[in-house]
Amino acid sequence: MKGKKLLATLAVSAILFTGCGLKSAQTIIKVNDTKISQAQFDDAFDKEANSGMVAKLGIDLKNGKNDFMYNLIKNRVVNELIIKALLDEEVAKRNIKVTNDDMEEAIKTIVDKVGSKEQLDKILKDSGVSANDFKKDLKEQVKLKKLAESLGNSDVSDAEVKAFYNRNLDKFKYPEKVRASHILIAVNPQEITEVIKSDPANEKLTEDQVKAKVDETIKAKEAKAKDLFAKAQKDPASFAKLAKENSEDPTSATKGGELGFFAKNEMVPEFANAAFKAKPNTVVGPVKSMYGYHIIYVKDRMAAGQEPFEKVKNSIHDFLENQKQLAQIDRLVETLKKNAKIEFVNKEYDPEQIQKNVQESIQKSAETAKQLKKEAEAKKQATTNKK
Repeated sequence: MKGKKLLATLAVSAILFTGCGLKSAQTIIKVNDTKISQAQFDDAFDKEANSGMVAKLGIDLKNGKNDFMYNLIKNRVVNELIIKALLDEEVAKRNIKVTNDDMEEAIKTIVDKVGSKEQLDKILKDSGVSANDFKKDLKEQVKLKKLAESLGNSDVSDAEVKAFYNRNLDKFKYPEKVRASHILIAVNPQEITEVIKSDPANEKLTEDQVKAKVDETIKAKEAKAKDLFAKAQKDPASFAKLAKENSEDPTSATKGGELGFFAKNEMVPEFANAAFKAKPNTVVGPVKSMYGYHIIYVKDRMAAGQEPFEKVKNSIHDFLENQKQLAQIDRLVETLKKNAKIEFVNKEYDPEQIQKNVQESIQKSAETAKQLKKEAEAKKQATTNKK
């Protein structure tokens, strides 16, 4: 009994101290027997707002001036949460489960496509996606794939694959490519400055003294790059060993600096220009880019051409199969929506209300633009009158 009382006290305390526990737990939408909470919406909205074009443009959606964009994303998130609730109910009805074996197979498929586990980790890091979020999203994809497979036949024939290839020959052309390895000596002035300033021994240094130390560090890195270039140029066979021991690109360093074949537009300009000018079996460098100093070992070249059907047929098959499965899911969602009982407990999340908000934002923006134009014309007229 005391244990239950203690748990209840802790729960109440948590709500009081967070100040938002009750609001987060509030149900804003009901989809049949599923409740969508404020917290679920907030999480989904933040994820949407912190990715894609909105994040790249630095748009603050909580700023009242961006009501239009806020409501557009709000509408999309509400729709996605409703669809997810409907599909989750259907998955439960069909007793569809995602096992550890399913996840391991899905991860292996992705690793095979990107080249290695290290490359996958790099892609996730560069995209700002955590391992947990990746696995969570992947589990949802596997679950939907299983649901699609339960809906009916989504097989793709060899004839369909061949027809798609013939209709889209331009999609399978590739530009000239170079195969190379590299050794990177990273140079990031800002990062170097922070390291120097974080050292207690340097706390009394002036800004000029810190800058001098930064310059000194960069010169040392440049000297190291030149030394490595000289060694690699003298003995290209030692390049892989030098890369493993010295390169500060962790992804390629473990593979002796190997980057594989790449097109010119896949690399930063300085790196690409140097690599594509060099002949095979040539070491060039040090090449300075935004990342630091590169020593490049060009191994091979590949002329522009057309990917043969046999090489891409499996990828086309998977793409077409995926398209069929998505179409099946879309048809299922439409049916589920028609038969579902959807209640907008909080009217702010009713799509009709959101659309009204969008229209009001458009009208408000138009009125603001009209007023600004009017003020600009008045200012121009006043300037003319003074003359």
